Amino acid sequence: MIFAYARVSTTDQNPDLQFDALKQSGYDRLFIDKASGAKTDRPEFNKLLGQLRPGDSILIWKLDRLGRSLRHLLDVVDHLNSMTVGLKSLTDPIDTTTSQGKHIFNIFASLAEFERDLIRERTMAGLAAARARGRIGGRPKGLSPEGKRNTIAAASLFREGHHTIPEICQALSISKSTFYRYLKHESNRIKAEADSGG
Repeated sequence: MIFAYARVSTTDQNPDLQFDALKQSGYDRLFIDKASGAKTDRPEFNKLLGQLRPGDSILIWKLDRLGRSLRHLLDVVDHLNSMTVGLKSLTDPIDTTTSQGKHIFNIFASLAEFERDLIRERTMAGLAAARARGRIGGRPKGLSPEGKRNTIAAASLFREGHHTIPEICQALSISKSTFYRYLKHESNRIKAEADSGG
């Protein structure tokens, strides 16, 4: 079966564009989630996942209708692949039911892995620089080891000035409030070191 999925929000200028394109392409059943940009729960998409069978496919208008981020999109497609379910986007060159479409999506996956490797490298460089200045680990009080790494990465990316705060949050899979908490921890740590002459 071909299942179509659409997501519309209060910021959509013309939601009819995606509905018309999906209808013209053809499908057996349509699932629609209506939510504001801030909401992340998608009950209709979850219902759709529960009805999929091997050999089925999902038709979407655009990739951003399906995934909240590149990482989330890759996770969804990995899940669909494990179920032998295809994905076709009408406005992106993605159709995992074809060998060419799978190849293009593999390129996306490689880019996401490259992005994670860059963040990891920056984190390790930040830790090495901290150790060179006499700090061991540099863990802000009350943070988990992952929080510590994300704090250093977030502060480093923010200082570089090449990325927006939403881009940094998306890359590190954190919320804006967590991002600001990380920056506050890092600022307090630097101030404490300065006060102690470290």
